[in-house]
Amino acid sequence: MGLYEATVSWRLADGDDFLGNRFSRRHEVSFDGGETYLASPSPQVVAEPMADPAGVDPEEALIAALSSCHMLYFLAFAAKKGFAIDYYVDNAVGEMTKREDGKSWMSRITLRPDVKFSGDKLPSAEDIDALHHSAHDYCIIGNSLKSEVVVEHQQG
Repeated sequence: MGLYEATVSWRLADGDDFLGNRFSRRHEVSFDGGETYLASPSPQVVAEPMADPAGVDPEEALIAALSSCHMLYFLAFAAKKGFAIDYYVDNAVGEMTKREDGKSWMSRITLRPDVKFSGDKLPSAEDIDALHHSAHDYCIIGNSLKSEVVVEHQQG
């Protein structure tokens, strides 16, 4: 169906002690379209200064990928139904917990989209629920996760 690529690049910084486990985990993530961003583990996972709080951590990237995927399908389905949207803002949150074996995992991701519809044809609450259900059902990222995904929508 398709291949998707990202390049993750890390290099030991001058003065860092790799074998002593005192080295920066800052790295870059690049995509085929030319976009590059600073990445780092969360300071909750790796202490500063080895982690850079300015970087996007993998957990945030996972939540953003799910939120973005859900939004894109939601927008597409809304347009097909004739519902105009002025904005869509999602303040998504991921909850990391420990499994029985002690390993951490993203057990729950809550999407909290605030959507402002406009125009003559406005969706009912049932229409909005159906749009979110369809978006969740088709979202490739959501279909790839074990995490519980909850949608708490509000209408702006």
